[in-house]
Amino acid sequence: MPHARETAVYTHGHHESVLRSHTWRTAENSAAYLLGALRPSMRILDVGCGPGTITAGLAARVPDGHVTGLDREPGVLERARAVADGRGLTNVGFVTGDVHALDFPDDSFCVVHAHQVLQHVGDPVAALREMRRVTRPGGYVAVRDADYAAMAWYPAVPGLDDWLDLYRRVARANGGEPDAGRRLKAWALAAGFTDVTASSGTWTFSTQEERAWWSGLWADRTVASAYAERAVDGGHATRERLEAVAAAWREWGAREDAWFAVPHGEILCREDA
Repeated sequence: MPHARETAVYTHGHHESVLRSHTWRTAENSAAYLLGALRPSMRILDVGCGPGTITAGLAARVPDGHVTGLDREPGVLERARAVADGRGLTNVGFVTGDVHALDFPDDSFCVVHAHQVLQHVGDPVAALREMRRVTRPGGYVAVRDADYAAMAWYPAVPGLDDWLDLYRRVARANGGEPDAGRRLKAWALAAGFTDVTASSGTWTFSTQEERAWWSGLWADRTVASAYAERAVDGGHATRERLEAVAAAWREWGAREDAWFAVPHGEILCREDA
């Protein structure tokens, strides 16, 4: 078992409002920085794969290879299997596991990928070392995480400042680092990588459909997900405060001039051949 400091509580949980966000993610909108490095016969490990939509996109790009999706929650892997089956993919499989103690031999994969994972672990450097261990010489460790403190929006609905402050405090109380994006390069160097390409990417939500989707999932997540329970149980917020934050999200989403940007840090680490 990993040391206690290596673990953290997954702040969001797997409420429908969370999966609504996760299933929107694709290899194209969430792993574009990695796609140019992929080759048809690669073996890939997708750590923290969730409902498997990115995993499936990676599998489609390595038709002569294989992708293993790994997550700690068995329930969400049923969703992932259904996604792969629905796309007719036969080169993908799913297993439960822990990024701090991967149940694979050294040098097992050409690529080890993790999207929005390191912000939720207690020891991201140890997690990167373990990802590096199972990566073959010449292979890649690819990681992307959002950076909450760098998120930007318009107009300045006051309740959204409250949302950001509350979320960052709850995430840190759970053992994670919500501003992980800016730290990825430093964590990779601390994990022993010497060939690190650092980049950034964004999600932007501005159209009527995008605003309704983004504001709606965060309004629901704020009052109905595991995050809401942890905010209240941890003494960070009352139910009334959460309702006020959810209302602020709905107010923002109803504004025709609303705009929201989610910046991400990205690292592509090449393991020495």
